[in-house]
Amino acid sequence: MRIPTRYWRWLLILTLSMAVAGCSTIGGWFDSDEDDDPTQPVELMDIEEKVNIRKLWSTSVGDGQGEGYYEIQPTIAGDYIYVASSDGEVKAVNRHSGKVLWTSELEDSLSGGVAVYENALLLGSSDGIVFQLSASDGAVQWSTRLHGEVLAPPQANGNVVIAQTYDGKLQGLNFDTGELLWVYDSDVPILTVRGTSTPIIRDNQVYAGFATGRVLAFNANTGAIAWEVRVAISQGRSEIERIVDIDGTMELLGNELYAASYQGRIVAIDINNGRKLWQQEISSFSGVSQGFGNIYVTDEDGTVNAYLRNGQGIRWQQDALGYRGLSRPSPVSSYVAVADFEGIVHLMSQVDGQFVGRVKVDGDGARADMLSDGNLLYVYGNSGTLIAYEISSRE
Repeated sequence: MRIPTRYWRWLLILTLSMAVAGCSTIGGWFDSDEDDDPTQPVELMDIEEKVNIRKLWSTSVGDGQGEGYYEIQPTIAGDYIYVASSDGEVKAVNRHSGKVLWTSELEDSLSGGVAVYENALLLGSSDGIVFQLSASDGAVQWSTRLHGEVLAPPQANGNVVIAQTYDGKLQGLNFDTGELLWVYDSDVPILTVRGTSTPIIRDNQVYAGFATGRVLAFNANTGAIAWEVRVAISQGRSEIERIVDIDGTMELLGNELYAASYQGRIVAIDINNGRKLWQQEISSFSGVSQGFGNIYVTDEDGTVNAYLRNGQGIRWQQDALGYRGLSRPSPVSSYVAVADFEGIVHLMSQVDGQFVGRVKVDGDGARADMLSDGNLLYVYGNSGTLIAYEISSRE
């Protein structure tokens, strides 16, 4: 049975967040005639396959994303992919062979994906616990309890660990001990997207997006704010219309930071001073990526957009995947991949956006950002299967 796009959309977006009292869901909003729903996913049309998509290996990781609608991201470091599941399983997998180096079982329910810094892995739980594990064997080095779910991978620079929680807080922890160093507390709107963006650390600067539609730069050691940029302006009469969360993955390229918001814009920011370089209207919660001089972002209506990095507008758009709940675009070789709610990965040319191939990876979908290296694409399905594919041209 096909689950209406309307259901998936509101499941993702409409979570009532009370800044202090936690969160609850809103009932009675899905009662409408599915046949009259203009946001039904489009039927896929046949395409000309121009690439070979060869499965290299796969491995199972716990219960995958579980029942919490999480986006637990894996990460690549050297020869290994580190991946976790919502039921607490963490694995180190050789990304060339698929051989498992080690498996660790945490007793907590994980909700934030894996980040790596040198020999340290960082993860977050639905109970607000940040873990540091050894990348060598998965042993827990320390754990610190914060307030609020950790829905994105904590990040580190060797001195500080940065964790963002669903209650609007950004927190700095001592890298060696997990001791809390500082807290930034943002306002949380009444209605917000379920998720948070992943903070970015470069040197001693932290960049983070919030449910207020703002991106802020912080001093990593002290939490002092360096600058603040409004990506989207909350407007409209209803709380739904006023949602402007920055929840998707941001992209830092040189001195330019790219961020997109729901019901707002995609913005290029000069990280030296917080000045906007360019902006375009869009509504997205899956995040941005880059390749071939393009900045990629999917609109909530299923349009894949390739903006010119220099700010001169759109290079191409692909609108044949309407309302299929697309993931963040992931460049791989000369192609860009998106996964839809049915777990189908679609490959497009980075040059013009034309389809070149597709493959079914997981019937439960694939929400987590895909990873790539050269012509290798790694997909973590919602049911817990991590798969490696090799992409090659048929021409």
